[in-house]
Amino acid sequence: MAKIAVEKTAVTPSPRRDARSNLPDTRVLAAGHGWAVREVVCTAGPSDPVFEEQHSQTSIAVVLTGTFQYSTSTGRELMTPGSLLLGNAGDSFACGHEHGAGDRCISFHYSDELCDQFGVRLQRQRFKIPRLPAIRSLSPLVAEVSMLLRGDVDRAIFQETALRVFDLAMHTQHGLADRQRAADPSSLARVTRVLRRIEAEPEAPHELCELATIARLSPYHFLRCFQELTGTTPHQYLLRTRLRRAATRLKEESTNILDIALDCGFGDVSNFNRAFRAEFGDSPRSYRNA
Repeated sequence: MAKIAVEKTAVTPSPRRDARSNLPDTRVLAAGHGWAVREVVCTAGPSDPVFEEQHSQTSIAVVLTGTFQYSTSTGRELMTPGSLLLGNAGDSFACGHEHGAGDRCISFHYSDELCDQFGVRLQRQRFKIPRLPAIRSLSPLVAEVSMLLRGDVDRAIFQETALRVFDLAMHTQHGLADRQRAADPSSLARVTRVLRRIEAEPEAPHELCELATIARLSPYHFLRCFQELTGTTPHQYLLRTRLRRAATRLKEESTNILDIALDCGFGDVSNFNRAFRAEFGDSPRSYRNA
């Protein structure tokens, strides 16, 4: 069950996962005045109970791997890799893994005083929706956040990233439909099964008909359910998954760009270059050298 660890007035390392409370593993990556960044790793699955918790601070979690269902006062959404979980201070929430086990997130937490510095006045709900889906405008930031798990990241980078995550989340939410989705459990299970297949093998072709077969739906109904639950089409989701992995490898490895493109599922380097520039606003080579 993917949960954001609740902060107190002082940021201290959270306890390891307790089988009795089913809490996720959490690790403080960095913290400063009014902000904290944590890695949250969950191994819960369909057989584990769902607990209600509370966001003690304004919280944003970037989902890196896995899927889970997130419920809070602003709605209920399916969380997928590349999406952002939005939590209002004081809100109760629950996360469950009815259709798959485990996830990993990088969570950012902000004090009321720090939020005020952004011009966001104290109010019951800073966020009007529970999630930002894995859309193009978030891809560069999600790739950047994934790099925070490296052991050589300067504390100043953590702080800058935390502030940028908050700013982007606040501005992006206003351009998205503010409505609660009431997906039936069957559709949720079918789409989650496909999402986890894509995450396990992003380099595979994954044609629409194949994915619809995995979901046991017609291509038309699968496309509609997938977009309703994830906020994007299957093709866009697959492409975005490949590009995020390629972006991480470009920063972490010296592997030839062509090899990275082929390994990530692109047929040739020209298509990869074009898709990468559209997603990240820069060529793979310039992105690597930046």
